[in-house]
Amino acid sequence: MKVGSLSFFKFVRSMYDWTLHWAKSKNSSYALFFIAFIESSFFPVPPDVLLIPLVIAEPQKWWRKALICTIGSVLGAFLGYFIGKTIYDTVGSFLINFYNIENAVNIVKIKYAQNAFLSIWAGAFTPIPYKAITITAGMFDISLYTLFFASVLGRGGRFFIVAFALKFFGKKVQNTIEKYFNILSLIFLLLLILCFLAFKYL
Repeated sequence: MKVGSLSFFKFVRSMYDWTLHWAKSKNSSYALFFIAFIESSFFPVPPDVLLIPLVIAEPQKWWRKALICTIGSVLGAFLGYFIGKTIYDTVGSFLINFYNIENAVNIVKIKYAQNAFLSIWAGAFTPIPYKAITITAGMFDISLYTLFFASVLGRGGRFFIVAFALKFFGKKVQNTIEKYFNILSLIFLLLLILCFLAFKYL
């Protein structure tokens, strides 16, 4: 188990380095779209890793980079949905086991029964592996309209907030985002939920 875990982390690290090397390529925007697309179903590295240095390099194009990232990620969600709906017994189950996200899948299943739209939106925005969201959406036959609109809000909110912050603070905030991204996104999600509840009950 220890050796396997070490091999897995080496694999993820190699994919991280491969993702980051595209930041200096003339094809970086295409790479950003592609990585955002495949991360939605099977790739281990979130597109934020490439989005951050690209916005740092061209802060005036922050919204374009965020838009590319959002479009790629949302379109990639349909691949994850297809995997979950049609080939889960082979490809889907392999991916779930490979990334050890069985617990996330079980949690998502319960949340879908409560509110599928809110669950997808939250999963698309927070550090919950987005592939767990898209694959299970296919498994449990969630509406494609629900998957699409919730993903647009969740993925778009995540990428645009990161890119917008980098436009104004650049290098000053880059290290903070990379180090505390999970915590920051959860805090923002909590604030959004509190606003939603306040709007609903007040």
